[in-house]
Amino acid sequence: MHQPVGTPRPSIYYDYRVHAPWLPSAHGAQPRHPVVIAGAGPAGMVTALELARHGVPSVLLNSELQVSQGSRAIVFTRRSMEILQQVGVADRMTASGLPWRFGNSIYQGQTVFRMEAPHDADDRFFPMLNLQQQYLEEYLLDACAASPLIELRWGNKVVGVQQQADHARLTVDTPEGEYALEAGWLVAADGGRSDIRTMLGLKLEGASYEGFFVIADIRIDLPLPTERLAFFDPVWNPGNTILMHREPHGIWRVDYQLPPGEKPEDALRPESLKARIDAQLEMIGFGGTPWEMDWSSVYSARTLTLPDYVSGRVIFTGDAAHLLPIFGVRGANTAFQDAQSLGWHLAFVLKGLAGERLLANHSAERVGAAREIIDEAGKSTRFMTPPTRGFRVLRDAVLSLSRTQAFVRPLYHWRTSRPHEYTHSVLNSPGDDNALFTAGPAHGAPPRNIRLGVGDYLLDHLGGGFDLLYFTDAAAMPQPLQDVIAQVRAQGVPLRVTAIGAPAPVQGADQTLADADGHLRQRYGIGASGGAYLLRPDQHVCARWLTLDATRLQAAFRQALPQ
Repeated sequence: MHQPVGTPRPSIYYDYRVHAPWLPSAHGAQPRHPVVIAGAGPAGMVTALELARHGVPSVLLNSELQVSQGSRAIVFTRRSMEILQQVGVADRMTASGLPWRFGNSIYQGQTVFRMEAPHDADDRFFPMLNLQQQYLEEYLLDACAASPLIELRWGNKVVGVQQQADHARLTVDTPEGEYALEAGWLVAADGGRSDIRTMLGLKLEGASYEGFFVIADIRIDLPLPTERLAFFDPVWNPGNTILMHREPHGIWRVDYQLPPGEKPEDALRPESLKARIDAQLEMIGFGGTPWEMDWSSVYSARTLTLPDYVSGRVIFTGDAAHLLPIFGVRGANTAFQDAQSLGWHLAFVLKGLAGERLLANHSAERVGAAREIIDEAGKSTRFMTPPTRGFRVLRDAVLSLSRTQAFVRPLYHWRTSRPHEYTHSVLNSPGDDNALFTAGPAHGAPPRNIRLGVGDYLLDHLGGGFDLLYFTDAAAMPQPLQDVIAQVRAQGVPLRVTAIGAPAPVQGADQTLADADGHLRQRYGIGASGGAYLLRPDQHVCARWLTLDATRLQAAFRQALPQ
């Protein structure tokens, strides 16, 4: 029988709550559920919340009885916050987290590169927000508990999967024994060591790097700003790299690379942790400052992905689908994009709004995103942890030159996680005016947020289905366009029409947003004659026009919803 830990995890700043397990004896016969999600980490919970936004119920299985141990993912990007806004937890994240936008690369006591992430008045969220993963999971759990479409089962672990033509039959273990559970679709969000991936005999493709890093969360009072600190070739850890981040509640994350050949279990001994953290504090001028350990772990850099995220009736997401190095804050941030994509793709298939080809598109797009990240992150990983003597010679040359030569300093850039643009998606409309635009988000890109007023932004008004942004000064949309919109809605497709630019409500639009100074039009590359954008339910652009008529709009929906 599965026996998850039943005592609260230790922490000096977070109070863990132990939940009661869901036991089969307290419930009757189990019906077939449209979706079962194995794994209630960030990827699993955001998937459940996205499905619920589209009206699809799910059963969410958590093998544990409490949220994850340790801070784990701590840096969340602007796009992640926009996704979390859609599922209702961004405000709590903002209230608790520490925003930042600068990163420093330091060599021999000198800041040789300073990264500045873009931020302007149109951005609701900062480029980065630091917050420990336990709080993120707590907020997501509260959102799941508030949804009548999500059933969360604590202490339930999938130990068997049998696939049929139209469903998967699961064996689920609990503290009182096993039971059978059928799912139209099983979402495997069970993490980097995915048991489900192993059960199906699937292999990740890519590379693993030999270097190990220790993560240590310590409570300490340091009078330093919330900025990323990266130390290269420090005196106490020659040839290696140390990272530091401020976290809420007086916690600092210290990541340091281990010398070749050192075993992780040796590195995690209390005396080893203390000696190295003391050396780091001494190097930055705070030797002797008292500190207290909260949590420590070891990780290695891996750039791996499944070649296909759909295997029969099982769909993989998050770390179960890919393993990415944390350099550039790629883990949880990529998982949010996975979950947002999976939510609408799977919901539309289940509701009969598109054929199962749509799930193949989800896999193709997200595998493409993972491979792009692997390419980018691989560059950072090879710089942070050179895998061969040749890479180390090159890295050391950059370190040496960077003290006096500005031209090499951008090589320190850590290539921060960014939302993937589905430039070549089969859902993009081939007959639109994408190539004629000179500004604005292009095919496959997420939308650009725009500040409309005090505390009011464009993305606050979008989401939940397809969004048609129609730029016009007219009092009404042309009747043929209104007819197509009515036809699309009659098929059950959620579609919101937002008129932008008119001084009064526009007939045929669900809402009208003023743009008196033309700023929104300018940022979206729209001229005085008007234009339009069509956003998918994950808000990525699938069509844009300088002139839109009924025929072109119909064609865009046929392309975006293959049968």
